[in-house]
Amino acid sequence: MPELDTDVLVVGAGGAGMYAAVAAARAGARVVLADKSLVGRGGATIMAQMTVAAAVGEWEPDHWTHHLADTVEAGRGLCDERLAAILCEEAPVRIREMDSWRVGWAREDGRMRAVMAPGHKIPRCVYVDFLNTGPAVAKTLRTRVAQGAGIARISGLSIADLVVHDGRVAGAVGINLEDGQPVGIAAAAVILAAGGLTRLFRRNSASANMGGDAYALALNAGAELIDMEFPQFFPIGHLAPRLVGMDPIMWDPFRYKLGGRLLNGRMEEFIENYGERDSGVYTAPRDITSYAIVKECAAGRGSPNGGAYLSFEHIPEPELRLAFGPVIDRLAKNGIDLTKRPVEVAPIAHYHMGGVRVDERMATRVEGLYAAGEAVGGANGANRLSGNAIPEAFVFGERAGRFAAQRKDEPRAWRSADDAQAGRLVERAHGAGGGEAAGLGALLRELQALMWDDVGLLRTEHGLSRALGRIREMRTDELPSLAPRRKAHFDHALLDWLDLGASLLAAESVALAALDRRESRGAHQREDHVATDPARARNQVLRLSADGALDSAWADIVAAPHARAPLEAAE
Repeated sequence: MPELDTDVLVVGAGGAGMYAAVAAARAGARVVLADKSLVGRGGATIMAQMTVAAAVGEWEPDHWTHHLADTVEAGRGLCDERLAAILCEEAPVRIREMDSWRVGWAREDGRMRAVMAPGHKIPRCVYVDFLNTGPAVAKTLRTRVAQGAGIARISGLSIADLVVHDGRVAGAVGINLEDGQPVGIAAAAVILAAGGLTRLFRRNSASANMGGDAYALALNAGAELIDMEFPQFFPIGHLAPRLVGMDPIMWDPFRYKLGGRLLNGRMEEFIENYGERDSGVYTAPRDITSYAIVKECAAGRGSPNGGAYLSFEHIPEPELRLAFGPVIDRLAKNGIDLTKRPVEVAPIAHYHMGGVRVDERMATRVEGLYAAGEAVGGANGANRLSGNAIPEAFVFGERAGRFAAQRKDEPRAWRSADDAQAGRLVERAHGAGGGEAAGLGALLRELQALMWDDVGLLRTEHGLSRALGRIREMRTDELPSLAPRRKAHFDHALLDWLDLGASLLAAESVALAALDRRESRGAHQREDHVATDPARARNQVLRLSADGALDSAWADIVAAPHARAPLEAAE
């Protein structure tokens, strides 16, 4: 088995993973940055089109504590305020560092432009442009990674298992996608930055590798997950007419920049009927907007394709062209004329608030194991504030890399016995089942439908119990029988099998946590428990028991250690 040795292994090379690699390398560590797709080309960051929340305060007085207050309010009482405070306090530092790397934040009169976004009380969201922020960020980080001494980039390597000795990470076992062979990586520290799990839902905005890998790796290594019941549904994902070659979540910045009107099937604005003020401001939080659209549809007031209308018809065409630029022409190629007709939008799985449970160093309870970016749970509580995803990647990635690098002089724990672990992984994957890709694909599609129908926006005990039982059947009974026949090269059936195993474990954690939380809060809406229960303002923690079963427990909210600073501090 080929073996590599490094100080820090970073699993996942999106925004958080690349920032972690840069931070670890500049702290003097040797880094392996591994991704199952192309380094810097996969994950969620490169797909992001919108804005980045940070209290830079270059136009209006602002302070990170006010960003924190908005984050905690959006989180519906469940934020780990220690992590949320770190996110908000360090976001401006990372934004300015990215600025020094020439990411190209939009400016006016020499100052970074900042716009209002849903859930914020003042304009604090910076951007490159409304359709290119994520690609610009990813390109800048790819350049820093390429220029960083001590960073080895490995594309096409799927990390399938972590190696742990006596509660301490020793490295990982990966599968080389070209030949299906195992690769051992000895490391003093491992950072999980492989993103979230929104690919588990039938309707999603995720890249192909957002299937819950980081969560499954963490659980199997002995780490804990937190708040897994809270996937976030982006409320106005594109629904109709058919949109080719454009991001389904493109509408949000244009809605709050231009005042796009959200209408039901009767062409009435309706968010105010669900406790939010939205007309003329268009900044209702995502969880409430998603819930309102689903309830309007359930009441028979949806648009023809089962969503809501988003209308810009009241905006003069010159203003539309000024805002949308060449996007107007791309929309026209899709048969969409915003001056003449609305589009249909509906909620779409977009992000996950839960994830790996970490402390302020981004460290798990497993020595040497860290997490970063969307893989981390707790900072956003029950509902993520708009614009917090990219700064979360920056801030948590940098901290994970910096603290993981402090382990670079630790003696290696990798032993020859770990070669046998790699061998067992491959033998288990190539079992006697002889399954083929068609069977794996069918099981994945069933899982996505099950998650959307029973573990999606509106939940009940009956639906969650049904989903949980079926997911457990898939994971324990059906998946082993679908282990693929071994191939000499390009063994993508093996990757699909491993991915599906991780996805089933992640899906089980979401369904179990949702079943156990008998209330409605943020992105978790129970039709059989419609009220928010103040007694349940606690985090839910999951771990794997010795027999492989998921166990659930409750933990008190961690309060922020900082006192609120005065607004004048930013002036």
